[in-house]
Amino acid sequence: MPLPALFLALPLLAVPVAAAVGAPATSDGAELIGQPAQPWTASEWIGSPPLELASLRGKVVLVRWFMSTDCPYCTATAPALNQLYREFKDKGLVVIGMYHHKNPEPLDLKKVRGWAGEFGFEFPVAVDRDWRTLRRWWLDGRHKRDFTSVTFLIDQNGTIRRIHPGGTMAPGTKDYDLMRATIASLLTGPAPGLPGN
Repeated sequence: MPLPALFLALPLLAVPVAAAVGAPATSDGAELIGQPAQPWTASEWIGSPPLELASLRGKVVLVRWFMSTDCPYCTATAPALNQLYREFKDKGLVVIGMYHHKNPEPLDLKKVRGWAGEFGFEFPVAVDRDWRTLRRWWLDGRHKRDFTSVTFLIDQNGTIRRIHPGGTMAPGTKDYDLMRATIASLLTGPAPGLPGN
């Protein structure tokens, strides 16, 4: 049988291309769970002096990428971030908003401050210029990612424990409840790898 006819005779496989080459076919970031979080790159901060991930060892850290109030996912998720921050900030949770610019006009820090204020963010906000940290943490080019508004939950030892892969994570949803439960568990259980545990 000539080669082209052989290919026509083969059944079509219902296997996503990503799975066929060994990469996960999902966009949920499951392959990152249990991995150490890399340092972020952000020199501009709103509501805080510059923070480094390494300086937050011993804390549970929630990092959420967001953009302007034009983003429906960001607007729907802001109340969840505020609730988690208020509920757990005195128990060892640090929430970091990570702004990534998507608007066509040049990035304006005054506007970013305004959006953070409209969202009611009382926690630190970093500016992820050119998506440097977002690309390193999430948009690695090897996995299909549907959203850029991703949330990472990092334990006291700097290990990624939960990822919400983007879109809406609003209070009262299953995604929010899972994130809240994981935060509560990390804050009340022994911190893996820390002295004294």
